Amino acid sequence: MTQPAEIIQRLRETMARVIVAQDEVVEETIVALMAGGHVLLEGVPGLAKTLLARCLSQIIDARYARIQFTPDLMPGDVCGANIFNMNEGRFQLVKGPIFTNVLLADEINRTPPKTQSALLEAMEERQVTIDGKRHTLDGFFFVMATQNPIEYEGTYPLPEAQVDRFLLKIIISYPQPNEEAEILRRHHAGLNPSDLESLNLPRLLTIDQLNEARAAIRQTRVDESIFDYIVRLTAASRRHHLLTLGGSPRASLALMQTSKVVAVMRGRDFVTPDDVKRMAPSVLRHRVILKPEARIEGLAADDIVEQLLADTEVPR
Repeated sequence: MTQPAEIIQRLRETMARVIVAQDEVVEETIVALMAGGHVLLEGVPGLAKTLLARCLSQIIDARYARIQFTPDLMPGDVCGANIFNMNEGRFQLVKGPIFTNVLLADEINRTPPKTQSALLEAMEERQVTIDGKRHTLDGFFFVMATQNPIEYEGTYPLPEAQVDRFLLKIIISYPQPNEEAEILRRHHAGLNPSDLESLNLPRLLTIDQLNEARAAIRQTRVDESIFDYIVRLTAASRRHHLLTLGGSPRASLALMQTSKVVAVMRGRDFVTPDDVKRMAPSVLRHRVILKPEARIEGLAADDIVEQLLADTEVPR
């Protein structure tokens, strides 16, 4: 079996052939993939969020589906519905796009909570319920959801219960001028993001191989002092005077799971406090809720997370 660290490195190198200037975004997406969680990508249009999902699904040889979330989207449009078959005289299940491996939920905050909640069961339990009957999804199911951080008209804030289902919230920012110039050069040379087949991206691994790598990563050693550090960090978020809501035990689990992947990525079979620190912002930023006075002071969730990291004693 190919070592997980080698798989991760090959994934990063292959995706860098297509995705320019987003090394950290690519890295964190791979972390979520290897940890078995879902990601929420936040950024303005045009920053290659859709391309990231399509590229990833191709190189891991997975089925890909995209749902454009709109105000009139219904739960049946996501999960599917039982349709009466006139020829056979019975109802027949027509599966929705959620029956896939990699699902891009594009502009997820543009659809009402009723439709947003259609994803909840699938994301947590890997199943959907249609007309009272449960249908199991494939063993591999990875959601990449996107939202625009600056456009609020016609949007519906994600319920806390749904946001908490995302392992990571990844912020995508504008590229630097030299990076944007590289994007122009690649497109000038013939890069066509709408035709990924022409790029001849390799199929690096199968779903079964990916699951084997995930199982190997779960064996990464975690010392008792790291467990204690994660718990103290998450607990501190619940007591912070500028937060109305801190991280739940699911946040602690997410820190442990993603830290294991970072450790493997860095060539180790054990987790260090630096691995936890590396993932804390992306794990916690969508799980904490700021008090109004924090926003008045111009603070963001990442600022509070940095305070928590600075104030929480690191194990030696």
